[in-house]
Amino acid sequence: MKKTLIAGLLAFGVAVSVQAKDIVDTAVAAGNFKTLATALTAAGLIDTLKGKGPFTVFAPTDAAFAKIPKADLDALLKDKAKLTAVLTYHVVPGKVMAADVKEGMVKTVQGSDIKVTTSGGVMVDGAKVSATDIVADNGVIHVIDSVIIPK
Repeated sequence: MKKTLIAGLLAFGVAVSVQAKDIVDTAVAAGNFKTLATALTAAGLIDTLKGKGPFTVFAPTDAAFAKIPKADLDALLKDKAKLTAVLTYHVVPGKVMAADVKEGMVKTVQGSDIKVTTSGGVMVDGAKVSATDIVADNGVIHVIDSVIIPK
């Protein structure tokens, strides 16, 4: 029905805009990633995650960021190099859906490996994956309950 409607509108010369959402727009629309959006802006990574991708993002919620003491979080948000390292540690190249997750070490965009375990639920460097397969047009988001820090 939707394709037929769009085709019909195009046949009559009506411009149709199909709104695709990238990783950033998808996270912002979810409403529980405000701190992540603030951090991505501070690190200058918005354009990167709006890029072609594909990316797999292990996205900490606002509650996950709230586990970090306020003074430490404020300091992190002011240290662009460290913030960039932390945020890119949450990103894996490619689109990895939950059904494709395998236990082991996975290389991040930051350059270090994260440890993925699957017994008792999926964990990424000790952070529990609480929601999976939030699909964006340039990748996928998996929600985690803690901010993971590169070693």
